[in-house]
Amino acid sequence: MMSVGRVHKSDTGSRNRPAAIELRGVRKAYGLGRFAKDVVRDCSLTVAANRMTVLIGPSGAGKSTLIRLIAGFEKPDEGVIIVDGKPVTGPGSNRLVVFQESALFPWMTAEQNVVYGPTARGESYAAARRGAAALLERVGLTGFRGHYPRQLSGGMQRRVELARALVNNPAIMILDEPFRGLDAMTRRLMLDYYARLASESCRTNLFVTTDIDEAIFLADTVVVMSHLPTHVRRVIEVNLSKPRDYTALFQDDRANAIKVEALALLHEEAMRAFAGGSRAAADFVESYRRRIATA
Repeated sequence: MMSVGRVHKSDTGSRNRPAAIELRGVRKAYGLGRFAKDVVRDCSLTVAANRMTVLIGPSGAGKSTLIRLIAGFEKPDEGVIIVDGKPVTGPGSNRLVVFQESALFPWMTAEQNVVYGPTARGESYAAARRGAAALLERVGLTGFRGHYPRQLSGGMQRRVELARALVNNPAIMILDEPFRGLDAMTRRLMLDYYARLASESCRTNLFVTTDIDEAIFLADTVVVMSHLPTHVRRVIEVNLSKPRDYTALFQDDRANAIKVEALALLHEEAMRAFAGGSRAAADFVESYRRRIATA
């Protein structure tokens, strides 16, 4: 059985570690006047540097909006977002986002997609190709570097996107449900790839998911988010040893305790959403009944 530490909870995150990202009283609404609707409200969060922080919450709860705010693609209506000690005023090269949808250029090969960022910044094509080759090898795609996206499976495309992001060497990697829509086996494979790649660097990782097993497998810290308008419900430190074995993980009593605790909070939020008519929340409530029985 793998060694684990205590589960720590707080409202603002891990205070004893340097912060890469801080959100202070952030609010974001859409619509005009009395029709404005808060999607994020009074959201305060600390994301520790050089750690894997996973945000989890009900579908449609505003997590993607939060990602766009942190990335600088949108501005909060209230509050402040600080990255590496400086307020966010727009996108920055220190933050890179991998979205749910594939963003590969369909007219470029896998290798060309990966070298695009470095060459656009002025790096020589030869140097960019060396970096791309090393990363494509690490994600198991050396033999597919000349293939176009349409010739690759969904999992392979996701691996190319990871390589394309990592070749830019961002200080902060932000991933918004990057493996959503993949079949269970491919998704498990992608989790293993990403966990390994993340362990090889000291960068800060912020990962968004709706899957609690995925969250616990990856995270140093799990942040449970509320239903709309989103804010932090609880921060849970996942002090489980790494590397983790996905199958063995949930044979561990402490891992299961974290799962039960997080699921209980998510169930509360899903019930709130269900009361408001959310179909996604209704699906979660049903899946919760099944999953809590196996935890």
